[in-house]
Amino acid sequence: MTNLLAAFLAISLYLGCTVLLLLKLKNSDLVAGFSKPMILVSGFLGLGAHIFTLSQSMLSADGINLGFFTALSLVGAFIALFTLVSAMRHPIEIIGIVVLPIAAITLAADHAAATVHLLPPGSPPGLIFHVVTSVIAYSILGLAAIHAIVLSVQNSQLHRHQPGGLIRMMPPLTTMESLLFDAIIIGFGCLSVSLISGMVFLEDMFAQHLAHKTVLSIIAWLVFAILLIGRWLVGWRGRTAIRWTLGGFISLMLAYFGSKFVLELILTSS
Repeated sequence: MTNLLAAFLAISLYLGCTVLLLLKLKNSDLVAGFSKPMILVSGFLGLGAHIFTLSQSMLSADGINLGFFTALSLVGAFIALFTLVSAMRHPIEIIGIVVLPIAAITLAADHAAATVHLLPPGSPPGLIFHVVTSVIAYSILGLAAIHAIVLSVQNSQLHRHQPGGLIRMMPPLTTMESLLFDAIIIGFGCLSVSLISGMVFLEDMFAQHLAHKTVLSIIAWLVFAILLIGRWLVGWRGRTAIRWTLGGFISLMLAYFGSKFVLELILTSS
């Protein structure tokens, strides 16, 4: 019951913050009394309740549960965390309009359709390290993909001379691109560590049930590597950067959640 209440609190706070941000985007007088710090505090409170709920569904005497929906909820929590922390330093809280509902949906899905895939007690530290770096890499690059989508909308509005609420609430395009590549560099580093640790600590990375996951992860790594090289050598930006970012993330999404979906939901049910 406590876990259900915490989940309800987290979802309510996430959606409440989303509504406030939408009203701010519309420049509504209804949110005149709600400052940015108040919205961020509400977001962090929702995140705290989300993390508490995750701890109940992930940790047990049988091991660490990383089932499909639980892992999805964990990634949602990480993306929310990175967004809220970034918003403390930069005026990018409007991205919460996308991030916070995603976090709420992943948490609700974890409660509605719980799945179990256990890392047993006493799992090798190397395996746990690989899993942690994989989740962090996926979360940061997921946030980069959301940045790319928002940047695309912002870029489109500027070129059409439609200075709406999004333009008013976001940093300049150059700042947004800089933040995008900061996220890509960090996420790429974590993805590199994840792949290397997998090759070192896992004996079956290219086994039949993991081969597609490994190949797609390497493809994602190559996409982000080419993007960073292109940025460094010829100054790739704008639509080129957006397309490569989304392409790399789609490959990574298929690698992790695509394979988990097939292995844990489709094949298990059949």
